[in-house]
Amino acid sequence: MASSEGFLTEEQRETLKVASQSVDILSSSPKSPSALMSDHFAKSPKGGMPGINARHVRRTHSGKLGRAKKDGGGGKGTWGKLLDTGCESPIDRNDPNYDSGEEPYQLVESTVRDPLDDYKKAVVSLIEEYFSTGDVDAASSDLRELGSNEYHPYFIKRLISIAMDRHDKEKEMASVLLSALYADVITPTSISQGFLMLLDSADDLAVDILDAVDILALFVARAVVDDILPPAFVTKARKGFSQLTKGLLVLETAQKSYLSAPHHAELVERRWGGSTHVTVEEVKKKISDLLREYVESGDTAEACRCIRQLGVAFFHHEVVKRALILAMETRTAEPAILKLLEEAADEGLISSSQMLKGFARLAESLDDLALDIPSAKTLYQSLVPHAISGGWLDASFLKSLENNGELHQNDSEKLKLYKKEAVAIIHEYFLSDDIPELIRSLEDLRAPEFNPIFLKKLITLAMDRKNREREMASVLLSALHIEIFSTEDIVDGFVMLLESAEDTALDVLDASNELALFLARAVIDDVLVPLNLEEIGSRLPPNCSGSETLHEAKSLLAARHAGERILRCWGGGTGWAVEDAKDKIVKLLEEYESGGVVDEACQCIRDLDMPFFNHEVVKKALVMAMEKKNDKLLDMLQECSSEGLITTNQMTKGFTRINDGLDDLALDIPNAKDKFKFYVEYAQEKGWLLPSFASP
Repeated sequence: MASSEGFLTEEQRETLKVASQSVDILSSSPKSPSALMSDHFAKSPKGGMPGINARHVRRTHSGKLGRAKKDGGGGKGTWGKLLDTGCESPIDRNDPNYDSGEEPYQLVESTVRDPLDDYKKAVVSLIEEYFSTGDVDAASSDLRELGSNEYHPYFIKRLISIAMDRHDKEKEMASVLLSALYADVITPTSISQGFLMLLDSADDLAVDILDAVDILALFVARAVVDDILPPAFVTKARKGFSQLTKGLLVLETAQKSYLSAPHHAELVERRWGGSTHVTVEEVKKKISDLLREYVESGDTAEACRCIRQLGVAFFHHEVVKRALILAMETRTAEPAILKLLEEAADEGLISSSQMLKGFARLAESLDDLALDIPSAKTLYQSLVPHAISGGWLDASFLKSLENNGELHQNDSEKLKLYKKEAVAIIHEYFLSDDIPELIRSLEDLRAPEFNPIFLKKLITLAMDRKNREREMASVLLSALHIEIFSTEDIVDGFVMLLESAEDTALDVLDASNELALFLARAVIDDVLVPLNLEEIGSRLPPNCSGSETLHEAKSLLAARHAGERILRCWGGGTGWAVEDAKDKIVKLLEEYESGGVVDEACQCIRDLDMPFFNHEVVKKALVMAMEKKNDKLLDMLQECSSEGLITTNQMTKGFTRINDGLDDLALDIPNAKDKFKFYVEYAQEKGWLLPSFASP
């Protein structure tokens, strides 16, 4: 037969046809095709296919059934698939039946970009721009627009690592920027993570930067002083570093060399030039130089720019005074000087109050000035009407001069004598540090009506001294409040100080900040209560410099960790280091907790003689109660409150400090929040914590 099937019999052709028609049935059968075929052969005699001679069945030598591959192609002993020519035909893209799916796959190499790499490049540009412009607001805005808040720790690491290899100016700028970004743009958690990353890379930084350990330690200390890192950060971070790492050395240097040093906050803030106050003499010299240059050049706009660049708006009265003296000394310079003062007043560069003060100071020194300039009084009398008529000196100036003259005339001999004696007593106290002797001397004067004047003299003299005398003045104020001064005396004294704040600033350049610290310290020491600040504010004229000082004091008290920072502003304590006081508090609490008597514990607290620091007793007692699960310490606090040993203000302050650090405390004491909530409710129920205190 010509057919390709010519070697098959008719019976075999019929069987093949039936088999091909059964393909669908075989594929849908729950049994596999091989199983069906096995069953089929099992039913055949001697394993053969019905109608097919056994010798025509192809078998493998292994005894397995030899089947063709899918589509009938391949496999040993098979015919190959239909129309298989043995070679692949090329794919024609012009073929109407062309299918792109038949194209062979081709892998194309592509670089995967890491978003962190892009972020790092962007922040380097941001940091460099900030170091060149010094614009904190622009840097903050750019970082916020950059997004990717999860990468903020890398920003902190990059900022500080770049600053470490620059001058002190950039280091100070980096610290200032971090303080500005804290909480507003960067979360506290990201700040801590960023510093931990820096500590981890301290070994690498030390390779490129010779004194990397000391610089990084100073950055850590500065962050703690600026309240962007909690004080507990140093202690907790040390647990994550081994003895031989630079990271541990950085933390130890920060603690021992900076944070534990006396007056450490001031030391750290001024290390790179930050918060450095220009001395009065330097400012006066700059004022004299710019006035002489102005007289020579006559450039009013440049002179105003130089005055503005001084950045001491509260000291512009010195510009007025020196300008007027120069006009008296050099008669040809008078027109130019008057033009400058008028221009500065019109621009609002020199305020009316500063102008008045400059003229008033010159009036007070006319007698001395007349020794060098005989016609000083006559010239002054001609300058005042000219300034009033020009509109840049208030007409009330003449009236105020008259009132001041009457006040001096009516000043009693008793008040003069008291002031003289008070100054002598204060000077002696600054030398001896003997509070009982001062109190006896003050009682011998027998003038309790002048107690507010004594307070004013005490703080005014202390502000012009060093931190030691300022601390001594605050300690003395606490003692006087307990012994002989009433709260009313202290309020009256601070009102007098704030009313004369502008006059005090004539001699003390930073008087406003110092006076704000004295006010805040009085509240911390329980000499005043916050309500007294409102009373003081109601007695001050509106929009005066004293009101600004009072507002600054309130801001200091509202800051995080205000109590500890204000207490340490001038050294803290009654001659003790703060750490020593804390150690004594811990020891007395441990003794009481291990079986001591409550009366003895109260006596130990009384012996500390630090009523302004009793909030530390409250704080440590609550923490110890949580750690040792001993509520006995609450009984001691209740007894202290009942005896009046710990005031409500100090009790509230102690609870507030716990509340502020509750998240950090929960890392060591998992149930700290629940325990603290119970303590708050217990204290409020027993009446030794105000009901208004908000539990977490």
